Amino acid sequence: MFDFRLKVFYTVAQKLSFTKAAQALFVTQPAVTKHIRELEQQLGVALFKRNGNSIALTAAGQLLLQHAQKIQEAYTALENDLAQFSSNAGGSLRVGASTTLAQYVLPSILALFKTSQPTVNFSFVTGNSNQVEQLLMQGQLDMGIVEGNSHHPQVTYEPFARDEIVLVTKAGNQLSRYAEIKLEQLLTVPLVMREHGSGTRDVVVRSLAGAGIHAKDLKAEIFLDSSESIKQYLLHSQCAAFLSMHSVSKELKQRELTVIDVKGLDISRTFQFISLHGQNAPLVDLFKRFCLRHYNLG
Repeated sequence: MFDFRLKVFYTVAQKLSFTKAAQALFVTQPAVTKHIRELEQQLGVALFKRNGNSIALTAAGQLLLQHAQKIQEAYTALENDLAQFSSNAGGSLRVGASTTLAQYVLPSILALFKTSQPTVNFSFVTGNSNQVEQLLMQGQLDMGIVEGNSHHPQVTYEPFARDEIVLVTKAGNQLSRYAEIKLEQLLTVPLVMREHGSGTRDVVVRSLAGAGIHAKDLKAEIFLDSSESIKQYLLHSQCAAFLSMHSVSKELKQRELTVIDVKGLDISRTFQFISLHGQNAPLVDLFKRFCLRHYNLG
């Protein structure tokens, strides 16, 4: 419920570091800078003072932080109060999730939910976004969480969380010498691509098309069906790949992979809850609220 741009400001204000805020939010530092700049333009005031490599809140920034804290506390209190109506709900919940979410986002949330709701019987299925949507429409799932951009008329789509997709390559190879490349240079880079049906692939192809680059013109060396297999390929090749920031956070921290910015290209997406129209089970709603409350905590 906490507006993402306000969440970016709140995180930067807490950590007083654009870099640390980017790591906590699973986005790049340029994305954090962009959100803060847009918020400052929207409000018409400067929120941070830049002093070399350090930042500090302005008077306006301190005032906004006070209100942001109150807003976050109010949202948390509201969600906690609503959750009490469904506490110890019991029953069964069949959830499906696309690959990136299933591997890097949901495991900790699922463990926390099971601890808070021990009487709920869980079944969890992983597939690409298209597969999860098909299982939902076949009645084999109560809900799903996907990363694609489909619009099936019988499916309800609700935003869950934001994600940024970045171009990464092995640290130390020839390509890693470039902190930034031009859009047209991307056509010469050997790429590892996700398989057809992948939500990550869909959003990358769509964003590239919007920038005037067609997928058929890319120099695709190989197609693989998971982020883990792509990362292992990258570590033993001169290739690059578009991957979710969630999937590469560990490798970036350990300096095994590095991000290459593509000038003029910004690829972001919204993870989405999906459910069939008219099927709003209380247990499904409870799990959605729990996901929103516990995503990215800490």
